[in-house]
Amino acid sequence: MSENTDRYENAVARYFEAWNAGDPEALAKTVAAAWSVEGTYTDPLAAVTGHTEIAGLIAGAHAQFPGFVFRPLGTVDGHHDTARFAWELVSEADGSAPVAGFDVITLDGDGRIRSVLGFLDRVPAGATG
Repeated sequence: MSENTDRYENAVARYFEAWNAGDPEALAKTVAAAWSVEGTYTDPLAAVTGHTEIAGLIAGAHAQFPGFVFRPLGTVDGHHDTARFAWELVSEADGSAPVAGFDVITLDGDGRIRSVLGFLDRVPAGATG
């Protein structure tokens, strides 16, 4: 059980490293470390496949919310090749968290993300496009 727990927690840690990467080179590197080559990310606002599209999606979130970081909420829960976790988008200036949700990830045999299914619980007006 501990081995699987570590597997889920490591995958989620790499996921947050990618979402919080500060420059294009770091973003490309962290996305490649977190996702499989044909990995996907799907939420109510996006559906992308592959490292380039995932990095583009993350860069777009950074552009829309400058000065914010993604932080985990609570613990990672998983079984088999699937894990779920909650997160929020936090302002480094004032600690506000206007966006929050949870994601369900599926891992490949190497512990990299094959798919993310994201759910948004809190989104500010006007943030959807």
